[in-house]
Amino acid sequence: MMQFLRMNSCGLHLLVAVMLLATAGGATADIQLPNIFSNSMVLQRDQKNRVWGHADAGEKVTVTIGNQSHRAVTDNDGNWHVMLAPLSVGEPLTLTVKGKNEISFEDVLVGEVWICSGQSNMAMSVNSSNDADLERAAADFPQIRMINFPRVGTQHPVWTHNGSSWMVCTPETVGQFSAVGYFFGRQLHQTIDVPIGLINNAWGGSACEAWVNRSLLKADPAYQPMLERWGAMQTSYDVLKAKPSLEDGEKKQLAGFQRQLSGNHNPSNIYNGVLKSHLGYGIRGAIWYQGESNAGRAYQYRDLFPLMISNWRDEWDQGNFPFYWVQLADFRNESTDPGESSWAELREAQTMTMDKLDNTGEAVIIDTGEGYDIHPKDKQTVGRRLARWALARQYGVNIPCQSPRYNSMEASGNMITLTFDHLLNGWRPFDVREARGFAIAGEDKKFVWADAKILKDGRVQVSSKDVAAPVAVRYGWAENPVLNMFNNSGLPLTPFRTDDWPGVTVDAK
Repeated sequence: MMQFLRMNSCGLHLLVAVMLLATAGGATADIQLPNIFSNSMVLQRDQKNRVWGHADAGEKVTVTIGNQSHRAVTDNDGNWHVMLAPLSVGEPLTLTVKGKNEISFEDVLVGEVWICSGQSNMAMSVNSSNDADLERAAADFPQIRMINFPRVGTQHPVWTHNGSSWMVCTPETVGQFSAVGYFFGRQLHQTIDVPIGLINNAWGGSACEAWVNRSLLKADPAYQPMLERWGAMQTSYDVLKAKPSLEDGEKKQLAGFQRQLSGNHNPSNIYNGVLKSHLGYGIRGAIWYQGESNAGRAYQYRDLFPLMISNWRDEWDQGNFPFYWVQLADFRNESTDPGESSWAELREAQTMTMDKLDNTGEAVIIDTGEGYDIHPKDKQTVGRRLARWALARQYGVNIPCQSPRYNSMEASGNMITLTFDHLLNGWRPFDVREARGFAIAGEDKKFVWADAKILKDGRVQVSSKDVAAPVAVRYGWAENPVLNMFNNSGLPLTPFRTDDWPGVTVDAK
């Protein structure tokens, strides 16, 4: 069934029929649960956990685990759910669901559960990361559990995915799981010593708007141009689909429309086709690595990304759970001269999200990219920097987690002096002692490379003989900037600009 959805999700009548079959409580007498419930799953500790499924309308359902027993009666559509009382870490449990039939899930652990989401750099597997052979050989962690979700793009909610279930982390299973997710989860497990559940639903190349409930996009005029583009494509597809016969060129056009409409950019496609099937499962939080596909609309991302996070939090109904993301890595050719950059603007939009939403954080990886490869292989560093946030903020481990970040500037004569937050124990420039990566400009907005001097108190003085009266400074403002500013904890300075001059993506909708 899911194979059909992936390949033909624009065949409207057949799709609706499939969805009705999958969701109608009266279609079968058997109790069914979505695939997020399976043997070897991990339930989030110390909070109530929702368990849900389908059965016949009016059927009595009993759910038991440990010494708990909960009862529900399905509604007229055959839906039911119960809330488990909080559980603590302990021995493996059995979760049993009983109605007219009985389903038991064995080897259920209680621990910490995290969503691992985004696009290809989150989806990229352990097999494709640095030292994959060594990583697989050491991946004997029976208390780390993992589940991969298939890529289904549709405007109709999909409630379960056949063939996708939890796996125990072994050298044989880890290779196909998200490298960032695994390295993040492994660090948590080794540090706090509790079971870890990792849910990988990433989809390579996905756009942020594909992860958002369409009703929210429709309600905001800012997204109307985007929705209108997709609406026009849907109309063109429907017109071609309705024709009794097609020319060869029209057949190719129809196939192209179908691929796009069922793909990972169509607004709300992934929200419906992937996320809805496990939205509401008990979690501690989410990690996210996405943004490349939205770089051409970076100013829009300033609002779209926080909207997505808020949408997830609202619908998950577990409060403002922690949401940590990866800032875009360095990519493409190094710049000879300072200039504008859509990727720099996207990084800026990501950083701004920390100021808009509580309980969020950004892992800066401007030092780990590869100029010729949008999929850098060093996923170990990425996982560790994300883990720092969770360990420091959720698990009380006394370690630094946030990269240094620009705070303020003061212009005096031919010099600008900068102050920074989260510097901690001072600067340690990488490779060479002089600070690199700064550019400076006057009122003419023409940036040139700058000389930078690190002061004993952590401030940085920036100047250039070519700019007599500077008004703005930028750092790391390029697709692939040359820079070297790290604090003594090994965390890189967050790319920034002190100006707010309109960027290259300001009007992109």
